[in-house]
Amino acid sequence: MLRYTELVKSMTIKEFKLRYRNSLFGFLWSLLNPLAMMVILTLVFSTLLRGGMENFPVFLLPALLVWRFFSIGTSMALWSIIGNAPLVTKVYFPRWLLVLSSNLANLVGSTLEFLASLPLLLALGMKLSWLTVLLPAVLAIEFVFIAGVSLPLAALNVYYRDINQIWEITLQAGFFLCPIIYSANLVPSSYALLYSLNPMTRIIESTRKIFYYGTLPAAYDLAVPLLGGLILMMFGYAIFVRLEPRFAEEI
Repeated sequence: MLRYTELVKSMTIKEFKLRYRNSLFGFLWSLLNPLAMMVILTLVFSTLLRGGMENFPVFLLPALLVWRFFSIGTSMALWSIIGNAPLVTKVYFPRWLLVLSSNLANLVGSTLEFLASLPLLLALGMKLSWLTVLLPAVLAIEFVFIAGVSLPLAALNVYYRDINQIWEITLQAGFFLCPIIYSANLVPSSYALLYSLNPMTRIIESTRKIFYYGTLPAAYDLAVPLLGGLILMMFGYAIFVRLEPRFAEEI
């Protein structure tokens, strides 16, 4: 792995630049997108539907940023093999490094989004506390989970291009199945246990505890996504290695 460090670094930088290439506002779109969504959802849930959630923007924005980290990261990684066809067909190196580079570029982008959104959250009424220092740990755990999902997605997309459409639908459904625009406490008790086993639920709840409730995330909140991510990485890597030999033929 160490001998490919420079390769991973250069590919990560390339992926990060591609994310904003030919964009008039560049990185600014990473802030405008969640902010526009926050304004729209705040208007709908706090005004039109007269929701009772106090300081809804602070409740919503961290969850949106966490979800963007997952949705953009997996969607970018899904095309990481196909999008680098010249490298895959002409140069030998472990192909999973392409997925890793894509995930690392997304990690950099999402970290910058959180840093840029912090002043806004403070202006909206968030109380800054020492719990904010726990955010890197939460993002690191989410990164492991994203990598676990990305490996099989990237490999399967080489063989079955329908994976892209299926994943788009999955992300649309996941947005509403995760506690982004509502509290997890609203989930009926009969589904609460199953719902709590969703790694993204636990990651969103951990972030919300840090930024909104000002409480320490429970060990369970962090253990579920970390364990789920590690298991997915093992199975995803096994699938990836099995399909990798024919990548050059299928691209």
